[in-house]
Amino acid sequence: MTSQAVTVSRAAQPRLSHPVMWLAALALLMLQATGLRATPVPGGFSDLVERVSPAVVNITTSTTIAASGGPGPMVPEGSPLEDFFRDFMDRRGRPDRPRRGQALGSGFVISADGFIVTNNHVIAEADEVLVEFADGDELPAEIIGRDPNTDIALLKVEAAEPLPFVAFGDSDRMQVGDWVLAIGNPLGQGHSASAGIVSARNRALSGAYDDYIQTDAAINRGNSGGPLFNMEGEVIGVNTAILSPDGGSIGIGFSMASNVVDNVIDQLKEFGETRRGWLGVRIQDVTEDVAEAINLDTAQGALVSDVPDGPAKDAGIEAGDVIVTFDGEPVEDTRELVRLVAETTVGKSVPVELIRDGKSMTVEVTLGRREEAEGGMPGATPDSGDGPIEGEVLGMTLSVMTDDLRAELGLDDDATGLVVMDVDPASGAYEKGLRAGDLIVEAGQEELATIDGLEDRIASARDAGRKSLLLLVRRDGDPRFVALSLEGE
Repeated sequence: MTSQAVTVSRAAQPRLSHPVMWLAALALLMLQATGLRATPVPGGFSDLVERVSPAVVNITTSTTIAASGGPGPMVPEGSPLEDFFRDFMDRRGRPDRPRRGQALGSGFVISADGFIVTNNHVIAEADEVLVEFADGDELPAEIIGRDPNTDIALLKVEAAEPLPFVAFGDSDRMQVGDWVLAIGNPLGQGHSASAGIVSARNRALSGAYDDYIQTDAAINRGNSGGPLFNMEGEVIGVNTAILSPDGGSIGIGFSMASNVVDNVIDQLKEFGETRRGWLGVRIQDVTEDVAEAINLDTAQGALVSDVPDGPAKDAGIEAGDVIVTFDGEPVEDTRELVRLVAETTVGKSVPVELIRDGKSMTVEVTLGRREEAEGGMPGATPDSGDGPIEGEVLGMTLSVMTDDLRAELGLDDDATGLVVMDVDPASGAYEKGLRAGDLIVEAGQEELATIDGLEDRIASARDAGRKSLLLLVRRDGDPRFVALSLEGE
């Protein structure tokens, strides 16, 4: 039996007599040898378009625009021209009367009972929202909830029969180079399909919760709120924005990732608004020089620059801590921490692992709600001791705090630290963005109020073999950490 099986297997192999066949076999062997995944090029998108199009809708909004209030033409009452000007103004639309404005966008049905997803900016100022389906039917829509932070809105229509709908896919599985399909209402032209690939992932435009998929599938005005599909017909993004010098598609479009949208939609459906978790810290990324200054092995995590009153302060988190995991998930940078916290249920108690003074520790934090958060800046405790009023350190001219400086800089009566009076343009401090008027409140993660205190921190850092010193700097009340080089000083 074994010999026969071997014979059959060999007989099944094609004869590689033609040069093209040899090249094809060689290419296949190279793919197998390098472990590359061969992604098939689709022969067409017609079957996919036919399957998902019934769930894609056009959205028309109407908005009342207030009267301009400008004066009309001055025509004496009883003049022969009075009727002429009245007819003329009625035809062109009187500026002293409210008028109706319209906007167009796209959306898609996510449930048989009529829930529809679109962009917030499509319906933000709308008095009326009308949904047009692929078969031409139209239904008025109710706005269930909106989230300006992710530019997502949820609508609801009442239909006589169950509606065709599409489901969300896992946007995290999408890879650069994967095929995608966009369907929408570009430039008011009705249902249009465009295909392309994922050009990039995890793009951030301007929001704290941004997680955009970049695509070269043609997206134009009117596509906003429409779906971006994978080849299985799952929605992996909501088309939101384009990068263009003239408003037309140049192959750089952005779709909010479905894993962000799905979570937002669940909240809008349940509460009519978002309810994001709130940790209560101000944070910044850990750069290479900051990592060296606080003796971290790798430049990752979220560095806590301030802890106002709130959940984090109640749990014992302090400025200077580096958050490395949140609820068991690794924190690569500040953006990752913001996303993890926002997606966590309000009121949940979560473990937060952090590094403090080179040692790992874990605290339990009960999250608040970000939308209701109100934070205050904690007061500082001054150092004690005498010393010079002014001095030049690390390329900066510094002064201890005085009542006159508090008044001049608009600081609280209990504000402490060293005030930057001037910065040498050739210094490392200037290169790191320090400027006159900045307030240095900590050095080496210890509170600071005297010139001698800063010089002591510098000496201690050098004795410990540090190449840089970490400063906590406030400008207009906003804190940030700056690592200044000690080499050559």
